[in-house]
Amino acid sequence: MTFCLGIKVKEGLVGLSDTRVTSGSECITARKVNVYHQDHTSLFVMTSGLRSVRDKALTYFNELIEERDQPYDRLFKAVNAFADQIRRVAAEDRQALEESGLHFNIHALIGGQLSHDTEHKLYLVYPQGNWVEVGKGTPYYIIGASGYGKPVLDRTLKYDDTMRHALKVGCLAFDSTRISAADVDFPVDVVLYSLSERKIVEYRYDKDDLGEVSGWWQEKLRSAIAELPSDWIEKSFAALDGGES
Repeated sequence: MTFCLGIKVKEGLVGLSDTRVTSGSECITARKVNVYHQDHTSLFVMTSGLRSVRDKALTYFNELIEERDQPYDRLFKAVNAFADQIRRVAAEDRQALEESGLHFNIHALIGGQLSHDTEHKLYLVYPQGNWVEVGKGTPYYIIGASGYGKPVLDRTLKYDDTMRHALKVGCLAFDSTRISAADVDFPVDVVLYSLSERKIVEYRYDKDDLGEVSGWWQEKLRSAIAELPSDWIEKSFAALDGGES
């Protein structure tokens, strides 16, 4: 399983991806985010799914970028190009994978801003090669293990929030997933795209970097539950105390 999260807020883009890769009983650490810099513009690609499909699609995409005379000027064009590589890999490998009992599976989050883009963009790409743009109404998307981190994002993230707020919420979403999903873990790779700076920076957090934050968050959750008004639950427990049911 994988946890990759892309967030679009007014100030820019925030991406997080775990690095655990499992194959049977084997666990290794590997990057799931690639960053491309071209002529003062940047984009990133985060992926989940079968590693063999991911690696092959990215290899083809890297070759495509290297061989181009001119860089892409709109992000959706780069997204279309990556989608074409997914379809190419599907044509080559889908039948063999399915005959072996494996589903052809890859999802991607692609974000950035290229020379002719009027704003920063974030796209979700499906295994069929079709895509959707992540918008202001729900300013994030998770690929991989999506259920565990979603509640904290839905409750606390808005498009007008700062990138710092988005990174905090994103790290809590990752931590919630790491606690509940055995195949998601540290290190976690972070990419930040600032609209004002027009560049992407990368940073990696290990368990020691965020261990204190994880413990603080857990204690805050327990304290909040203890402080939750409880008059409303007394009717449920009335029967245990010999009262009316």
